[in-house]
Amino acid sequence: MKYQKFNAIALKNRTWPDKVIEKAPIWCSVDLRDGNQALINPMTLEKKVRFFKLLVEMGFKEIEIGFPSASEVEFAFARHLIENDLIPDDVSVQILTQAREHLIKRSAEALQGAKNVIVHLYNSTSTMQRKIVYDKSQKEIIDIALQGVGWIKESFADFDGKVRFEYSPESFTQTELEFAVEICDAVVEAWNPKKSEKVILNLPSTVESATPNIYADQIEWMCQHIKRREDVTISVHTHNDRGCAVAATELALMAGADRVEGTLMGNGERTGNVDIVTVGLNMFTQGVNPALDFSNVDKIIEVVEEANEIKTHVRHPYVGELVYTAFSGSHQDAIKKGMARQKEGEKWYVPYLPIDPKDVGRDYDAIIRINSQSGKGGVAYILESQYGYKIPKKMQPYVGKVIQEESEKRSGVMSEKQIKEAFEKHFVNCEEFIQISNIMIDIKEKDVCVEGDFTIAGKSYHDKICSGGIIEAITKVFQNGSLDFEVLDYSEHALSEGADSKAVAYFSIMIAGKTVYGVGVDDNITHASIRGLVSALNVGRR
Repeated sequence: MKYQKFNAIALKNRTWPDKVIEKAPIWCSVDLRDGNQALINPMTLEKKVRFFKLLVEMGFKEIEIGFPSASEVEFAFARHLIENDLIPDDVSVQILTQAREHLIKRSAEALQGAKNVIVHLYNSTSTMQRKIVYDKSQKEIIDIALQGVGWIKESFADFDGKVRFEYSPESFTQTELEFAVEICDAVVEAWNPKKSEKVILNLPSTVESATPNIYADQIEWMCQHIKRREDVTISVHTHNDRGCAVAATELALMAGADRVEGTLMGNGERTGNVDIVTVGLNMFTQGVNPALDFSNVDKIIEVVEEANEIKTHVRHPYVGELVYTAFSGSHQDAIKKGMARQKEGEKWYVPYLPIDPKDVGRDYDAIIRINSQSGKGGVAYILESQYGYKIPKKMQPYVGKVIQEESEKRSGVMSEKQIKEAFEKHFVNCEEFIQISNIMIDIKEKDVCVEGDFTIAGKSYHDKICSGGIIEAITKVFQNGSLDFEVLDYSEHALSEGADSKAVAYFSIMIAGKTVYGVGVDDNITHASIRGLVSALNVGRR
């Protein structure tokens, strides 16, 4: 075999499988560093500033702003934030640096004047990196990290603001655990945090190379074996090479991690970082406050897409254009029924929708969209929610079939307007075979009299019928005109609210051995009823 399996972790009595996520972690956005360095066109200063402001608005308290010693653009961005007082007092800005003296000194220059900073030091620790890239022993790798700690202490000795320290044993997941804990313990001891602060130990899945449960085992093992656990914040930084970054992060939180580094929408090297939006909203759906504001995901998408120049996939969890949309008939029917039952203030309980779209700033307009795969429930939902037509249940399959056939002709999704137009063309106020040129209605104490001029198949006639009700009277008028049919069902309602609302009437009739439907719409409910019966008769002759 060309490839080898990842070794299982010797972890006895692991506890994380029985844990649940009960609170949000400390969040740290790395969009402006890790995400930015992965872009074809790195962000301009203006884009970075707009992105930073979005992160602050969302509630991030820790934001990695870049690698200021790497380029003048990165350095200038740090200075711009500080000199223009754009960093709130409760937000810590984080920078990344290698364990090199001149890079650390340059980083200290970039951060002068900031009130709260996190200096993030890293060096690679895995067997592969030690042998192939550095050709160094474990002791030499530890010495590099400790030398970096010393330089940071020296460069930030006279720093006016609060300085916190973060260390990443880069390529942690491919590092022997015994060595990982040895170098982390050495670094923590060298920094020697005061009681009021903690060292951030960031344990990255730099290249995701195993299943999420293995990562959880690694995190729990580290939590169990670090000497000064009470002085340490365990942070995770997962990449998505196997497509499991979200799962790995969630299991790591169950395994004891306190902090999550990631990006909005998951941008990053190769297949990207963990998507903080997905992790946060996963918590939200379980009743856990994510401590970040996702109430306007469309704004998040706008800023992220502009900055990254990467389009959001239409199926991206929670924020994609189509993630709250159902095309399948059975899905549409279930959603329609769930939405009808859902009451304001009650627990969310709608099939196929794990989250209320309104909670992330979306409306209900796109929940159901119609194509050739759609069914009666979806069509009925759109006609009612957007246009007020409450299609009788028995009529819905007939309407659904008409719209489905129209969709097949168009070979695509039908807009709500096109659905309405197709429905009205086929069922509403139809007059191809039968027309009414003049009609008078006289409502008396016991009878309703209908008198009018009618045209049936091109032949005109005049008739007057008095009967017990309008439906019975108009039915007899047309039966006298040699039309053989039976009224099966009738219903009516106002098409909308307000004094100028129109009335709508639905008819089901049996004619020539088949059941057909027609709809009448008019300012007057009586006229709407007449129009509905005429429509049904016309549909029956097609």
